[in-house]
Parts: sequence; structure tokens; C-alpha cells
Amino acid sequence: MTAASARPGARATAFEDIEALARNLDSRWRIPGTSIRFGLDAIAGLIPGAGDLAAALVAGHIIIYGWRAGAPGHVIARMIANVAIDTVFGSVPVLGSVFDVYYKANNRNVRLLRRHFERASR
Repeated sequence: MTAASARPGARATAFEDIEALARNLDSRWRIPGTSIRFGLDAIAGLIPGAGDLAAALVAGHIIIYGWRAGAPGHVIARMIANVAIDTVFGSVPVLGSVFDVYYKANNRNVRLLRRHFERASR
């Protein structure tokens, strides 16, 4: 039994927390007059090296949640790949932050988990 399944509703509450984390990392704010959203990941990426590493470590929390909640290996592998792509391309000074604004690895990972859980509940 995982921590998320220890009591009724625990998985839903934990998933809401993970969704909020992803939103803060990838799409917390909107550029006025546009539909472009960005989050702490893009801002942290402006700090050379350390910012992208810190964002990747926080993104790892979403991956660990998925693993503990019972997501299969192929979903976890895809989540790791999303964070790796985000970290590698995001580490390019300035352009990496622009990449972060559009790639949104954390939102992608939450969508992967949501799809898995929806299919598993059918």
C-alpha cells in the first residue's frame, strides 16, 4: 500500500498538490495581453546552471509521486525523459528559459499521470 492510497481521498488530495506544484513551476503567471503562461521553472532557468538543476530536483518530486502512486515503468520513464529534455535544453542561457515557457515538462508529467489513473480506474 502506498502513502497515497492509505486512506480514501488521499490520492486525490496528493494529486491536487502535485497539480499545484506543476502549475507553479510551469504556468503560474500569464504575460499580459497574451495567452503565454510561465512559472518558476522559467525564472529559475535565468540563474545559470543552479536554476535548472534546482527546477529538475523539484520536478523529481512529481516523478516520485507517480512512482509511489503505482504508475507503470513506461510512464515513469517518459516523465524522466520530459524532465531530462527540459533540463538539458533549459540550461542554454536565456533561450533555455524561452524553451521552458513552451515545453512545460511538469504539466506534461501531470497529464501523463492523470491519463494513467483515468485509464486504470475504468
